[in-house]
Amino acid sequence: MYTPPTLFTGTYQFINASECGDHHISVHYCGPIPPRRRVSLHRAVALSFYTDKMYTPPTLFTGTYQFINASECGDHHISVHYCGPIPPRRRVSLHRAVALSFYTDKMYTPPTLFTGTYQFINATEFEVGTPVPNTLCSFVIEASKRKTGFLLSPTYPGIYPKDMVCNYLFQGQPGQRIRLEFRDFDLFFGGPHCPFDWVRVYDGPDNTSAVIGTYCGQQRNLVLYSSDERLLVTFSTLPRAASTQNRGFKGIFEFSESFVKLDFISKHDAEHIRGSECDQKILSKKESTGFVYHPNYPFPYIQKVVCRYFIYGMQDSQNLERVRLEFQNFSIPKGENPKPDSCPDGYLKVYLRGQEATDSYDKHDAELCGEGAPATPEQPAFPPPLLSDGPRLVMVFSSGELQGRGFKAKYTFETEYRVPGTAAPGGECAFTYRSEAKKRGEFNSPRYPSNYPSHTNCTYTLAATPSEQVTVVFDHFKVRADAWNATAGVYSGATCSEDWVEAWWVGREGARVPLGRWCGLATPGPMHSPRGATGLVIALHTDAEAVASGFKARYIFEPAKSIFGDCGGNMSGAEWGVITSPNFPQNYEQPKNGPASRVCNWFVTARPGKRLLLNFEYFAVEGHLTERGCPAAVLRLWYESPGPPLELCGEKAPTDRWQYLSSSNSIRLSFIIADKAVGAMGWRAVWTEVTTAEAGGCGAGADCGGACLPPGAACSGLQHCALMPDTKPTHCGESAVSGASGGLAWWWAVCGGGGGAAALGAWWVRRVRRARGARVRRPPPPPRPPPLARRAPAARLAAPPALPDTV
Repeated sequence: MYTPPTLFTGTYQFINASECGDHHISVHYCGPIPPRRRVSLHRAVALSFYTDKMYTPPTLFTGTYQFINASECGDHHISVHYCGPIPPRRRVSLHRAVALSFYTDKMYTPPTLFTGTYQFINATEFEVGTPVPNTLCSFVIEASKRKTGFLLSPTYPGIYPKDMVCNYLFQGQPGQRIRLEFRDFDLFFGGPHCPFDWVRVYDGPDNTSAVIGTYCGQQRNLVLYSSDERLLVTFSTLPRAASTQNRGFKGIFEFSESFVKLDFISKHDAEHIRGSECDQKILSKKESTGFVYHPNYPFPYIQKVVCRYFIYGMQDSQNLERVRLEFQNFSIPKGENPKPDSCPDGYLKVYLRGQEATDSYDKHDAELCGEGAPATPEQPAFPPPLLSDGPRLVMVFSSGELQGRGFKAKYTFETEYRVPGTAAPGGECAFTYRSEAKKRGEFNSPRYPSNYPSHTNCTYTLAATPSEQVTVVFDHFKVRADAWNATAGVYSGATCSEDWVEAWWVGREGARVPLGRWCGLATPGPMHSPRGATGLVIALHTDAEAVASGFKARYIFEPAKSIFGDCGGNMSGAEWGVITSPNFPQNYEQPKNGPASRVCNWFVTARPGKRLLLNFEYFAVEGHLTERGCPAAVLRLWYESPGPPLELCGEKAPTDRWQYLSSSNSIRLSFIIADKAVGAMGWRAVWTEVTTAEAGGCGAGADCGGACLPPGAACSGLQHCALMPDTKPTHCGESAVSGASGGLAWWWAVCGGGGGAAALGAWWVRRVRRARGARVRRPPPPPRPPPLARRAPAARLAAPPALPDTV
């Protein structure tokens, strides 16, 4: 065999063009090369061109390397071009020969234009297995012939060729798995989806098998495992004119029976992550539960193994879950003389905040090792139960040098509501807020400000002490109401039938008094539990259809106020009266010096057998009943029993009629002003004791839509009835209009007949005489305001009302 000693290494150098008679110089190497050798060209000096100072075009010439089969030395197919001052990267021939040609169109070139070295390298390292017939670079690697070895791209570490497909089929023995580690990986990167050059790894014998991954660009620490004894690697490069400068890949492979068996994953409702030795993922089936185990369970775990567990709850527009992890068995030895709170050998790291999304595996939430112990009165359980902050929980188990019994843990997917407060232990959407724990805070609909889930029922219980009251103010409210048919101030089951929010007072015996039901954009008004109540209960109901962003509210527990609140009072024993908001006709004001609300309660009681008629002469409270509700201030009116109160805000137009007739002899008004109120003029209402009109009519009293007004009401100067014109009857005297001593019509009815007429005539004469004299002596005094109330007979005065029995 011909093997001259100077054949395997050497240099090549450009020849001066002046010694040749033409403009084309071509240098070729194609000689007697030993079998199983290839040519490696590297460290080439940059091509450059020297001439006079005025003319140095950078692209006047090109140099090319050319790879050809040794039996075809005459074939000078150009594979790549080089020019400019940057040296070409190392090239390795695909076969036994390489040709280098240089072209120029100038008569003179210096002898130092370029130089480089070549080397004949062993080609057997590229033959990683049995060659596949009629292919350029495809092999079958069998475990029966070698269990370990190297895997190289066809011309590594030189620049890989274009327009090429290579397949590497790994075939192991039953029970074996294959480990493939890329120690150098450099392919052209065209984007994350690798559209040009790529390596694709299949978890099986052919390209119909499941894909482990497709890789390009530069990869570091790329280690892959097969799921069984077969693995296919495909290397593909794109046919294109543009040149690339990437070197391909080099890796090592290993067939082994000692890699982790995957039974501990597949038998327990988990899924092996393809390409890993023992990583697994567990996906929620909506509030599902299961167990995770150490590798090789139920036997002691294998040393020097790292497995990751990805436990993912549901997260979409309708669902959000969190993961609860509770250990039933735990034993990971620490070794001898460990430092406190350290795991020098094996460990189990737990990540509760989605750190794996940013590869922040150094920021674990818990690192566990040692011997597990159940909870006792003296100390909690070890490891303690863990709860993820969000839908993902990740564990990383490293077995270390020592062997242990491992662990078994139960995972539970719970619906994540993202609601502050003390959650119910059973995982349902129920939260409690106790004044002993926190005097003020916030609560919200599930997942706020994102949409709440459908088909959900949530309860919020605000529990006050006997000496406290609780105020709730809503700062955001948007609850789905496609079929909202609200009328002004009416919030009931007929108003909201899809998604809604409800609220109740809670009495000492646990009985609930409804406050109302709200939906759409009608924000509930501020709520204040009455004195003697134990708190408030607020509930959210959603159906199985569309959703919305929900609500956000805040609460504050405050010392109990009087039964009337900050203002208000008890009104009884009169036939009529007037109630106004604080400061009317000036604007009411927001609470000062820290309270969450200002509350005024009025209790109005008529004589037994009577009813009450309430007419609003003026009303202006910030808010709008149907467009945005009453978030800053609200007047609640209880006039029908049973049922929730009427909720009022907004502005009453002069032509509107706001008149309400009670179903019993009492009504209650509660005006609540939140700390975020800006103020408005408020309201003025006239209440009147009435009877129900019978077949004979109302007698001496006026008929107001079936309610009979007292006889003297017509001359009181007040608008008792919104259905009647606001004018004084012609028979009313001035004193009667100004509220001197009872109503004129009432006095007439009592005296009756001629005696009444005579007395009335004498009274009128005396009044006219005094009036005439007054005009002479002094200017008239200003008119007195109308009376606020007319007293009923003393024997019929009613006692002040108490709170409803249920509170």
